[in-house]
Amino acid sequence: MSATNANFVRTTFLMLIVGTIVLIGIILSSLWLVDRSQATFAYIIHERDIRRASADLLQTIVDAETGQRGFMLTQDESFLDVYEKAMTHVRENLSRVADLVRGKPIKEEKMPTLRRLIESKLEELTHTVALTRQGREEEAIELTRSELGRELMDQIREILDFFRAQSDINVDNGIAEQLEANSRLQWFMIGGGIAILAVMGGAIAIITQHVQALSTARREVEALNAGLEDRVNERTEDLMRANQEIQRFAYIVTHDLRAPLVNVMGFTAELDTSLKALQAYVLADGEKLSEDQIKEARLAASEDLPEAIGFIRSSTKKMDGLINAILKISRDGRRPLKPERVELKGMLEATSASVHHQISQSEGSVELDVRVPMINTDRFSLEQILGNLFDNAVKYKQAERPLNLTVRVLPEGRNMVRIEVEDNGRGIADEDHERIFELFRRSGQQDKSGEGIGLAHVRSLARNLGGEITVSSKLGSGSTFVLRLPSDLSRIVRS
Repeated sequence: MSATNANFVRTTFLMLIVGTIVLIGIILSSLWLVDRSQATFAYIIHERDIRRASADLLQTIVDAETGQRGFMLTQDESFLDVYEKAMTHVRENLSRVADLVRGKPIKEEKMPTLRRLIESKLEELTHTVALTRQGREEEAIELTRSELGRELMDQIREILDFFRAQSDINVDNGIAEQLEANSRLQWFMIGGGIAILAVMGGAIAIITQHVQALSTARREVEALNAGLEDRVNERTEDLMRANQEIQRFAYIVTHDLRAPLVNVMGFTAELDTSLKALQAYVLADGEKLSEDQIKEARLAASEDLPEAIGFIRSSTKKMDGLINAILKISRDGRRPLKPERVELKGMLEATSASVHHQISQSEGSVELDVRVPMINTDRFSLEQILGNLFDNAVKYKQAERPLNLTVRVLPEGRNMVRIEVEDNGRGIADEDHERIFELFRRSGQQDKSGEGIGLAHVRSLARNLGGEITVSSKLGSGSTFVLRLPSDLSRIVRS
């Protein structure tokens, strides 16, 4: 039977390796395709931007030429609106084209020639308009009839048409490359799928044979698994609870991080509005401003801008605090556990001594009832749990009565220890019994400093130790936190 099991394990492991290799190959190929697709898409978009910018540049030059000729023929000043608007945008469009073709040698090497031709064309347009304004229409028309303007325009059009043609070719090449990559991946995935199906078929055949071989040991297995259903249900409940906590954690973190982010976005818009008023004042360049404009600029400088900056700073500070809290819980969760024998009475006495001064000030008391002397657990984690529970009891005590804190340590079952921390403080409303263990959540009157991290951290530590913490409480009468821990953590760590 052992030889059969060994053969089953080897064969199954081999099948698993083959299937894993094929699956990894498909995943890596998919990732490669995504990367190629993103790069190709960015390349195509860039080439289309070059084409669009080239067309825009040519159109603005044509618009300028149209306005120039309309003004020369009619002396109608309305044509100059088109001319001047186009002249304003020519150099902007030229700079955009230059930025887009940078790093593309075939196109970039033509930019000095294109820039020189456009400057010459703009000079020709400016000169003819100036002649027409001076009443020298005949000279302007004669200059326009010369071949200079047409030759400049033809050369400009030739270069820009070359840019557009090259961009069209590059776009077509990019699309063809993407289609080819998709085709290769499709065939690879088909082959991988066939291989995985073959592996699954072999695995099913081997598993079937193994199940048949194990049928003779069914009674023994049933006897050993008599309590398996209960354990499975218990683990299922644990998994469901963990999944729910993950979902709640994701919602809480998203919600709490989004709130300051929305504030930052809102006040950056406020900054933008205030900046416009300030720019109008600073960049007036000798223009006389109205009293309202001056007041608005001063208000922006003295109140609006500092207020917006202050809110942005406070929001980012809150985000930093939330992120640091998440990182703290994450680091503690990844910290290796070091099981050691811990004397519970000594630890509880040391923890109570740390809050003795605050309790004695209100004439309160601490009572310890330790019936389990030793426990094998992670000392650092347990100290943090108890310290947090004691601190909370002191922080949220009822103002009109002394704080009485009772700690009981009792055995529970064969392998568990129960630690109860009971106080007569404010208490917790029924609907908040579970909520207080969520990250960034607090209950009751918010008159004490804190960010709702402590009890979430306590629950995380307790579960890392293989235990759980719950609370029973009545508002106004006090609370009892119940911590259940395995008596021997090393056994759990080994398993």
